[in-house]
Amino acid sequence: MTERILIVIQARMASSRLPGKVMLPILGKSLLARMVERLQMIKHQAQLLVATSETADDDVIEAEAEAIGIPCFRGSLNNLLDRHYQAAQLFHADVVLKIPSDCPLIDPRIVDEVLDYFFANRDQYDFVSNLHPATYPDGNDVEIMTMECLTKAREQATRPLELEHTTPYIWENPGLFRIGNFVWTTGLDYSMSHRFTIDYAEDYYFIERVFRELYPENAAFSCQDILDLLNQKPEIYNINAQYAGVNWYRHHINELKTVSADKTRQAPSETL
Repeated sequence: MTERILIVIQARMASSRLPGKVMLPILGKSLLARMVERLQMIKHQAQLLVATSETADDDVIEAEAEAIGIPCFRGSLNNLLDRHYQAAQLFHADVVLKIPSDCPLIDPRIVDEVLDYFFANRDQYDFVSNLHPATYPDGNDVEIMTMECLTKAREQATRPLELEHTTPYIWENPGLFRIGNFVWTTGLDYSMSHRFTIDYAEDYYFIERVFRELYPENAAFSCQDILDLLNQKPEIYNINAQYAGVNWYRHHINELKTVSADKTRQAPSETL
């Protein structure tokens, strides 16, 4: 029997650095809509779901999900692990993908590759990602877990960072979970040098420019298409290059056992 795959796009309006980023316009549609559009291009059969909080600020996200035509689940503001679990329960998922809403340039081919690897090794792993260690340009985040794995994490995780970021309890405990990692087949590691995610205004300018350059000719543009564009027009790369390698790990590097200090850096404003 075919397993039910649920892709959970976690989204919220609150953001300390760029509030409302998921609703910023990209070629006439919201950033969230553009990201959903790209995820709908994957080959695997999967249910897409936007998971947001129950706060009034996120009513707009529920309305946007309805406008896009995909379901929205609303749960805890800060306990995203529980939010993912409750959504997965509601949709009777066997396999759950966690993809944050700040990845509007995510390549659907990469999602398919990680899914292919997961199912090719279905009996070997509880959790598979392309993040531990990461090799793809930041913003191509794919984390896949079995429902049993998600349930166990939800029952046992207690630390705030484990609840807020959903999966750290899993990948921080290789003795409890069977963990697999998919590495970029090019042999390259652009995880700290190329930034396709959004957390700062410069990230938005970068993403909007990439869409303007590539989308009109090829709506399904790939990660390689973006890299080729950046080689041709390095001024686009430079738009948000100062934030390359900046990620949430920097706030918890002393709490994480499996992430080394060279996998993150401080934002320029934080080093002043």
